[in-house]
Amino acid sequence: MSLSVTYSRAQLGVDAPLVTVETHLANGLPAFHIVGLPEAAVRESRDRVRSALVNSHFEFPQRRITVNLAPADLPKEGGRYDLAIAIGILAASGQIPGEPLEQCEFLGELALTGALREVSGALPAAIASAAAGRRLILPHCCGAEAALAGGEIRSAQSLLQVCADLHGREALPKAERSAEEADCSSADLADVRGQLRARRALEVAAAGGHNLLFYGPPGTGKTMLASRLPGILPPLAQRELLEVAAVYSAAGLADLRQRPFRAPHHSASPTALVGGGSTPKPGEISLAHRGVLFLDEMPEFPRQALEILREPLENGEVRISRARAQVTFPAAFQLVAAMNPCPCGYLGEQRCRCTPDQIDRYRHKLSGPLLDRIDMQVEVATMSAGQLQDAPPGESSAAVRERVKRAREIQLGRQGGINAELKGAELDRHCALGKTEQLLLRQSVEQLGLSARSYHRVLRVARTLADLAGEERIGAGQIAEALAYRNLDRKSTQPA
Repeated sequence: MSLSVTYSRAQLGVDAPLVTVETHLANGLPAFHIVGLPEAAVRESRDRVRSALVNSHFEFPQRRITVNLAPADLPKEGGRYDLAIAIGILAASGQIPGEPLEQCEFLGELALTGALREVSGALPAAIASAAAGRRLILPHCCGAEAALAGGEIRSAQSLLQVCADLHGREALPKAERSAEEADCSSADLADVRGQLRARRALEVAAAGGHNLLFYGPPGTGKTMLASRLPGILPPLAQRELLEVAAVYSAAGLADLRQRPFRAPHHSASPTALVGGGSTPKPGEISLAHRGVLFLDEMPEFPRQALEILREPLENGEVRISRARAQVTFPAAFQLVAAMNPCPCGYLGEQRCRCTPDQIDRYRHKLSGPLLDRIDMQVEVATMSAGQLQDAPPGESSAAVRERVKRAREIQLGRQGGINAELKGAELDRHCALGKTEQLLLRQSVEQLGLSARSYHRVLRVARTLADLAGEERIGAGQIAEALAYRNLDRKSTQPA
């Protein structure tokens, strides 16, 4: 048999399209050609495969070898096809049986010794392979990550082990999930003394998945509060864990077993936030998928970088278009930000020398459309030394997390998702108001000049407040509290 067909998987964002590896051995002068839009690293697999076969005590055919990676219009990169190419050559030359190859997919880079090396994107490949009903064979170091997908995943240390399995002599071990549990050792909310209003806002944001902005003078605890948010969020569900792990696998980062908390520096570029590159990789907003993106000193970020957050905040995904491909990354993150009330940070105090024009310029770094998408804007006030000393220890993260979990269970049972995701008819159905509440909300929206988007976000926050209180219907108290969290929509730049 001089022709063989094996299967592998490419990496395209968090997807893993199928690549058919066709290997043909023909008479003629010895040559080795790889076609199908291979990049340099794929073309170099000729030398890796040749050395791996020889050092694994196989015969390298002295014939004209042509390897086609189909589909031809899909760019191929990296060493992930080495194992599939080597198996294809062995099958085409009759050194291993070709029948088992129809139900197998191969992924892995070969060392010159024939050992298998790690590749990125193992989990998306495992998910796609399981959906196709095929067995995936990959390097042992990728096994624990790929095992999250379920299906039949086999791991190997070397090319020889793979061939022994295909010959039926020694079966490869099944990849097993790591026994490592999620690390929930987040900073405790009990460390925060006082700031009851800010703590309440943090709990509401966690319960409903709402975006939150803290503003106030330096040193009032804005960053401290935001860093405690992961500790009060419920653990990831299995489906969410798989989504997060797939993003981190595509980025080539370590496996993550808890909700992400990303805090990029304010010098981060738009590409660093949204992702990109010639071969698109996920950015910070995708690495924060199903978790928290914390932007400290938010007005100090480049305006262009902040504006690109607007669409992902609405759609929960980001589309990156390049000449070669269009890639979609998930980006359903919870935005938490912190900022000062003015350039010096001490608005309303005697030491503040900021003019109204300076304050306006500083605040206008955050556009109206971006502020519209932030459900809660909460002031964190200065506390005196006496207040700090007299304030009792705050409630622990564990106690708050239990209330958050109960509220989320109510939401999942009612609508199958969190309140921040309510849209359209679902929003009208689950956030229905009585006449008194309708009148209060209408008058408040008209007086504050809120947009339609802000109106709907107030409704979602009020729904979360009702869920925390265990009430089926939204009351006037919840409407009033939700409106009180829209401070920057009405905040004057004049000192108090």
